[in-house]
Amino acid sequence: MPDFEASITVDAPPDHLYALISDLPRMGEWSPECTRVTWVGSTTYAVPGARFVGYNRAGAIRWFTQGVVIDADPGRRFSFRIHFGPIQVAFWSYDLAATPTGCQITESWTDHRPVVLRRPLALVFGIRRDRNIAGIHHTLEALKTAAESPASSAS
Repeated sequence: MPDFEASITVDAPPDHLYALISDLPRMGEWSPECTRVTWVGSTTYAVPGARFVGYNRAGAIRWFTQGVVIDADPGRRFSFRIHFGPIQVAFWSYDLAATPTGCQITESWTDHRPVVLRRPLALVFGIRRDRNIAGIHHTLEALKTAAESPASSAS
């Protein structure tokens, strides 16, 4: 069960939204926290098991995480697990459903950080849940804007 999820309706087909969200090196265009993503090894696109590094920032604090793609179902679902070193910290998913005028995209976040670390981390980074709720809304709005732009639909 996700700790938080939100949805938005977009005037673009599910396959188009999937192409945007699964292009992880572009995540910095949508996310207010993740500034960029690079694939690990020879991977250049999202397939289950593909690994990546995410570079993040919150104010003056910067850090990186390791991720692995779990689901890569074009037009339907994209998800990944995030680790910080050996610790699994989160699971993110994007679910797409066709609507009469485009699609609905639902972004979900599940917190997997060990409970014992949450309070000390909050002293440094702030309340993770609050930041992620705001970040999810920001990301969904940015994806909607990108997907509905004339330049995006022409590509």
